Amino acid sequence: MKKYTLLLLIVFWTFASCKQKENVVKYTDQDADCLHQCEKKLTDIIVVDIFTPPVASRIYAYSMIAAYEAARPAQKDSKSLMAQLKGFEVPPSVETGKNYDFTLAAVTAFCETARKVIFAKKEMQDFQATLTQKLSNRNEADVNERSIAFGKAIAEVAGKRIGSDNYKETRGMERFEVQTGKGIWVPTLPDYADAIEPHWCKMKTLVMDSAAQCKPQPPTAYSEDKNSPFWKELTEVYEAVNKITAEQDQITIFWDDNPFVSRHKGHLMFQDKKMTPGGHWIAITQLICKEKKADFVTTAKVYALTSVALYEAFVSCWDEKYRSVRVRPETVIKEHIEKDWKPYLVTPPFPAYTSGHSTISAAAAEVLTAQFGDNLAYTDTTEKEYGLPVRAFTSFRQAALQASVSRIYGGIHFKSDCTAGNEQGIKVGQLVLSKLHL
Repeated sequence: MKKYTLLLLIVFWTFASCKQKENVVKYTDQDADCLHQCEKKLTDIIVVDIFTPPVASRIYAYSMIAAYEAARPAQKDSKSLMAQLKGFEVPPSVETGKNYDFTLAAVTAFCETARKVIFAKKEMQDFQATLTQKLSNRNEADVNERSIAFGKAIAEVAGKRIGSDNYKETRGMERFEVQTGKGIWVPTLPDYADAIEPHWCKMKTLVMDSAAQCKPQPPTAYSEDKNSPFWKELTEVYEAVNKITAEQDQITIFWDDNPFVSRHKGHLMFQDKKMTPGGHWIAITQLICKEKKADFVTTAKVYALTSVALYEAFVSCWDEKYRSVRVRPETVIKEHIEKDWKPYLVTPPFPAYTSGHSTISAAAAEVLTAQFGDNLAYTDTTEKEYGLPVRAFTSFRQAALQASVSRIYGGIHFKSDCTAGNEQGIKVGQLVLSKLHL
């Protein structure tokens, strides 16, 4: 009788164990693809709503930090990102012995957080509902409820940080007052737009001790002496535009990434909308994760680290821009060389030093190099949907340097803007890697 009872118990526990395992999600490439879908949806919204590059970096960072934090329990021994970043409360933990669908949790955390920092809340909500329904079909009701609740709890932690990062405060600060004097930035054609985000350096950092932690050396001193270093740089820009080659033309357009360019034809004005510079690097992150078949948690990690580096790079770069307030080449060339001269690209409405493209590209390249290795050849197809051809690169760092030099070809940056920006971005990227261990 005892043997019979023992046999029944063994059968019962074996059945119970199998039943429990049936509820455990097996993470596949489809789970990583859910994160890619989230990234693409967010980028499309950012493009349509025309967020400025610094603001877009904030949107990417919070959304992807939340997604990683909700995804990471799917991998044993993974570490909290929120716990290592500045300004976040302690994130919630999962219940021991309970089953979760961490893809569903990550999608929930991503979308709930994104809706806190974008305008198109209903569009993101509808996207979330569709993806949630698809994922819910593979689980039992209690797993879905628990997973969604976990994702929402992560988003709440992100939301508290969002509400205290000084973004709202910077919206109400005074407009930038244009200064007078030699070598000082002033608005340029065609719209003479106000300076973008002059108070971005006041945003709370995620990793850096302060916005000035990776501060570059001061820019080359302004001079009208034809033999001065400044004039040499000015002449270099002037000639680069006047003698631009077909290859340089393609490089310049490929890396333009101006989210809102005004085009004028007679009395008509129309706009071109494209990814922001940060959005381009997030798209590259997606491209490489897909090519390398990065698993679900690794994909979430790479997105999060890259977005943190981009955000910190924008804070660092914008801190310097409004410290040095360096003039753009267009202003000096028109005044001293050729009054009707035009740069190849539209000059952005903020000071020149340091180059934003150079800074953020170098920061992203450092993070991606750390994740996937140096000398990783890839073909960037991310601009095809905007009517641009593909470009091949031997490494992320090579791509970052090409993005940097494109600003000289475009006539909107001096060489030292780009060189110093690249060095600044490398410092930011390396700092992020040294501080964050996932």
